[in-house]
Amino acid sequence: MSDKKILIVDDDHNICELIELYLKKEGYKVISVHNGLAAIKTFKEETPDFVILDIMLPKMDGWDVCRELKRISNVPIIMLTAKGDTFDKVLGLRLGADDYMVKPFDARELVARVEAVLRRTNNQSLAERQIILPNLFIDMDLYVVKIQDKTFSLPPKEMELLYFLVKNRNRVFTREQLIENIWGFDFDGDNRTIDVHIKRLRKKLEILKDQYEIKTVWGVGYKFEVKGNV
Repeated sequence: MSDKKILIVDDDHNICELIELYLKKEGYKVISVHNGLAAIKTFKEETPDFVILDIMLPKMDGWDVCRELKRISNVPIIMLTAKGDTFDKVLGLRLGADDYMVKPFDARELVARVEAVLRRTNNQSLAERQIILPNLFIDMDLYVVKIQDKTFSLPPKEMELLYFLVKNRNRVFTREQLIENIWGFDFDGDNRTIDVHIKRLRKKLEILKDQYEIKTVWGVGYKFEVKGNV
């Protein structure tokens, strides 16, 4: 049983009731709202532990809701879409969603995915969610990176990729391994999206090139390399 609170955002009342039924059986506390503006208002009032978010919503669509929630929090989000287009899935993941499901879906699978995302996001202690190195500080709760004396707020997946590489510094990971750990095992977009994120991170870390480097290991993948006695 779980004491986690889950916010469902969908304009289809029948879908909300079905999801509520299955989640409550597992002990979750559930709140449902039916438009994007209500989602933002309710999130701020109730501070749920998880959000199940439809894309096609009145008043504010799911894309904008996801952007706003990820701007103010690190809440896990599963997005629901009536379309199976890769574009929609990739956009949701790039906005910071932790998973997605295409309608119609099996409610039992949705519950299983909720549990999987919660395991993935809750298996880190507070200490593990902060990394402190010379001239480099990463805080996964505040979603900020401090490089020397400058603080950055990175997009969610870019932040998670940096955290993962730094936490596992000096270890080499393939693109597929990085996709699985950051985007989830069922991501079906182009794994070259990793290259785009790496390029952006390298630009931000350029000032620390004598201490750290996100290094390409040709034919394998990438690693965060710590140089010298750092």
